[in-house]
Amino acid sequence: MKKKLLLHSCCAPCTSGVLWQLNDYDITLLFYNPNIDTLQEYNKRLDALKDYISKVNLENNTNISIVAIPYTHDEFSTKIKGMEDEKEGGNRCKICFSLRLDYAGKYAKDNGFDIFATTLTVSPHKNFEIINTIGLSVGKKYDIEYLESNFKKNNGYLLSIQNSKKYGIYRQNYCGCNPNL
Repeated sequence: MKKKLLLHSCCAPCTSGVLWQLNDYDITLLFYNPNIDTLQEYNKRLDALKDYISKVNLENNTNISIVAIPYTHDEFSTKIKGMEDEKEGGNRCKICFSLRLDYAGKYAKDNGFDIFATTLTVSPHKNFEIINTIGLSVGKKYDIEYLESNFKKNNGYLLSIQNSKKYGIYRQNYCGCNPNL
């Protein structure tokens, strides 16, 4: 029997570069991204993810589901106050990763998952070591296994670009955080 994996999904393009590396798991996606700057952008990314997953499920006879957490931006905005001018990759990003991974870890534990992970490590703009350190810490906090990853390996990022073209996936040009615009 496959382990139940809760995969935090930042967006459809990144998810498309990761799923193929997780065939040994029973996957549920968690779309929780309070860093996204507007409700309109949040919905655009969520709709793209839903569309992509419906195509994947149809093509592969799979049943990947999506848990979409309603849009909230206030907690993120409060936590990064004073860091708006930082470059990408600094403390603001660590806070963002922590917020999302903490939610994913708690959700996974509370809902009977065996393990959790994130698509964030497929991006060449994100430091997988920092993300994994945070994920492991969250796993210890909630007593649930975190799947360490560097999904950009094995051409994960390139595949995300190719799949975006193949499936007509909306591919945003920023992580979602307004200071990065």
